[in-house]
Parts: sequence; C-alpha cells; structure tokens
Amino acid sequence: MSNIHPTAVIDPKATLASDVEIGPFCVVGPDVVLGAGVRLVSHVVVDGRTEIGEQTTIFPFASIGLRPQDLKYHGEPSRLVIGKRNQIREGVTMNPGTEGGGMLTQVGDNGLFMVGAHVAHDCVVGNNCIFANNATLAGHVTVGDFAIIGGLSAVHQFVRIGQHAMIGGASGVEFDVIPYGSVLGNRAHLSGLNIVGLKRRNFNRETIHTLRRAYRLLFAPEGTMNERVEDVANLFSDCEPVMEIVTFVRQDTSRGICQPVALEPES
Repeated sequence: MSNIHPTAVIDPKATLASDVEIGPFCVVGPDVVLGAGVRLVSHVVVDGRTEIGEQTTIFPFASIGLRPQDLKYHGEPSRLVIGKRNQIREGVTMNPGTEGGGMLTQVGDNGLFMVGAHVAHDCVVGNNCIFANNATLAGHVTVGDFAIIGGLSAVHQFVRIGQHAMIGGASGVEFDVIPYGSVLGNRAHLSGLNIVGLKRRNFNRETIHTLRRAYRLLFAPEGTMNERVEDVANLFSDCEPVMEIVTFVRQDTSRGICQPVALEPES
C-alpha cells in the first residue's frame, strides 16, 4: 500500500505505483509517473512529464522535472525519464528536454547524484554514474555508463563524457572526454586513463596494459589525430575497450576531443 503523508500535495491525475512512499510537504504534478518502490523523503517537487523508475529514492529539496532553464523553451510537451534504483540527494535539479534537443532528458539506472548536482535539458546520462556534490551538466551533454563527475565540476553544453571516464573535482570540461579517460583542471585537460576505476571494475591487467599502449599512441606528438586514430584502430582491433575509444573519437562532435595538457584540442 502507498504511504503518503497527509501534508503531501499529489495531483489526482498523477500515476503512482501501489507501494510508493511520499513524505511530508512533497508536491507531485499531474503528468508524473512514479514506479514501484519509489520514495520521496520530504519536501521534494516532481512535476512536468516525468517518469521515475522503481526503487529510486529522492531526498529533500530536490526539484525534478520542472521547466528547463532554456529561453527557447515555450512549453512544448518534453519529458524527463529517470531509471531504476537511483539515489537523488538533497537539492538536486533535473530538467526535461526541449524541442531543440529531441524533447527528452534521460537518466539511467543505479546512479548516485549527490547534493546540488544538476542535469540540464536534453542530457543523456548512462547507468551506474556518480555525480559528486554540485557537479553540473549544461544542456545536451551525454555521459556514458560508470562515469564519475567530481564535485564542483561543470560540463559545457554538447560535450560527450565517455563510459568509465573520471572528471576530477572542480574541473571545467569544454571538450569531449574519451572512454576510460581521466581529466582535471580549469580548463580541464586529459591526465591519463582512469586506472583506479578500471581496477575497481575488474578489468584485467592485460586489458589495462593494452589501453595504456593505445592511449600513448593516440596522444603522441607525431602526426594528426586522424592518422593516430587509424594507427590505433589497426594495431588494437582485437581489444574491445580500445575500439570503444576509437569509435568515440571518430563520431561527429561540435566540441573536439579533450587532450593532454601539452596539446591543443583537435576537431
């Protein structure tokens, strides 16, 4: 049975699973869908066309699904879809999409969004991601699975963060970050691979060694980025994580690839 505090304001048109828990002073709008086992602790606002997956918990003063912070938004019926088993901590904000970005903001499963984190309009966040305190995404950002965004970091609009990447705390990220990459600084530069994360997720020594070799070749000073990408693809075609990096770099992007500090970003 649902456990809804008498001070909560729930629009009768909202769709609630039978076992949701809604604490004191929460507000839930008419187009909201709350899945099985969702818990709103207290003082949470969920509005807009927002879907929240099962077993997700949202802590006090989070603002979820309200209109995006985009002056080009004029009330179009865009959506915010949040997956399963997420922990959304105090003061987190997440906005729906806009007409200019596909009408959808999407957050995957098993994420941890710490105090004050922000997911802007039209972002796509993968599974098992961690956003530390006050980590923020501008609009249209893509974040791959298992990525970690350090506290007080800010990611520029349209940037891509590859899977298993690590963004160091207080970084300003202007360019795409390769899968398995580690960046830090203001403005952020590529500082190597996320070796700690790879070990934590049980990548074997041989794979890590191969990734290191590919990384050194990809960001060597000789040749152009396109030439180095082709060399890496030819030499390491049998290593799936390396080819994930190759695929990422080859994709069209408006932001360029984040480089080691000695190199300028290339388109």
